[in-house]
Amino acid sequence: MVQTNTVSNKAQLTEQILAAVQEQNPAQIPNLISQLVAEDLAEILESLPPKGRHFLWQHVTPDAQGEILAHTNDEVRAILLEKLEPHELTEITENLETDDIADIAQSLTDENQQTFLESLNEEDRTAVEMAMSYPEDTAGGLMSTDFVAVRADVTLDVVLRYLRKLGELPPSMVDLFVRDREDHYVGTLKINSLITHDPDTLVSDLVDTQKPTIRAFTPEKEVAYLFEKHDLISIAVLSDHNKILGRITIDDVVDIIREEGEHVQMASAGLNEDEDIFAPAARAAKRRTFWLGINLLTAIFASIVIGFFDASIEKVVALAVLMPIIASMGGIAGTQTATIVIRALATGKLGSNNSRSLLIKETTVGALNGLIWAVLTGTAVLIWFQDLALSLIFASAMMINLIAAALAGASIPLILQRMRIDPALASGLMLTTVTDSLGFFVFLGLATIVLL
Repeated sequence: MVQTNTVSNKAQLTEQILAAVQEQNPAQIPNLISQLVAEDLAEILESLPPKGRHFLWQHVTPDAQGEILAHTNDEVRAILLEKLEPHELTEITENLETDDIADIAQSLTDENQQTFLESLNEEDRTAVEMAMSYPEDTAGGLMSTDFVAVRADVTLDVVLRYLRKLGELPPSMVDLFVRDREDHYVGTLKINSLITHDPDTLVSDLVDTQKPTIRAFTPEKEVAYLFEKHDLISIAVLSDHNKILGRITIDDVVDIIREEGEHVQMASAGLNEDEDIFAPAARAAKRRTFWLGINLLTAIFASIVIGFFDASIEKVVALAVLMPIIASMGGIAGTQTATIVIRALATGKLGSNNSRSLLIKETTVGALNGLIWAVLTGTAVLIWFQDLALSLIFASAMMINLIAAALAGASIPLILQRMRIDPALASGLMLTTVTDSLGFFVFLGLATIVLL
């Protein structure tokens, strides 16, 4: 039986497992992994190099392997699947929900995927193929076809007899879906209503017709938004003809939120959240080369801007000392604004109707911060170098760059969103180019005009 562990207990168990793997000592592994849930074991597998990963995987029981595979990232899952025979894969996925089986199937090669699907019984194969027909990041790709639907024109007693005949309910089932004679969705029936109401009561008298539903091609971000706003535990996924296709449960939404957080964090560095941390060095280097090349181009552009004013820097050495401060302050100010805008876009709080108001607000914030820091840093430069003209130039450049950084930080994610480019992936790089280049240009340009 899996125990509920605190964070400290989990960390201790993880260290013990990693030590056992490193020492190639299998004696303690079965007892240790039995105390962790599938999500924890998936994280441990992802944290191991290939040799240790396969050693640990050999000691995971088949009845636990399926659920663990469902929680590993795409790259690690594909590596582990290579070690499984078709009949083994069929066995370990036998008790998984449809959406988890579909995720695993999509990580297989085309040939192995076809073999795996053919090994499933007709009902499971139909359900998995339907789930795979929708994009992964939509409600259809997330849904499970494990649900129970009852007719609206029957009594609770009939429903109870039907449930007893089933013998077991799908996990996280708190509502039964209610349909009419033509199989169209009507609403939901709470399971506790079966206990608290008279058996002769009709389902139609208790059905909740106000509970939200969702269409199969709805993006996963909107799914998460619905769960958050309506405090849902599950939701019905419907076809365009109002037929019940499946359901999405809260555990799926928690995965969406976690993956979105990982995506934003990794995308800010030009990386994929599903990347295996122990992927072969050549493959990892190839993936990162593109963004390193883009960054090099932006750095060269900033250097070219500085090169225009090399004569000024030679005559006034203080310019070389002070110009990194301008660029750094602009970068931080722009990043703060961009983070707010990207988050607002991700949560659906920012759209075309209110984007202009946000641009004005963030530019105003940039102006206020620019004024504050222009005064403070200008005074510091005056005390440091005893040069009023240099102090005024530095203060002016600081204010201009902070205003420009705020404007760029707010507008770049909006522009990328309209171009259907992930703002989290490209905003940081573009913002750095603007703040560095503009900061150098304004500061050195003003110094050249005024001092020289």
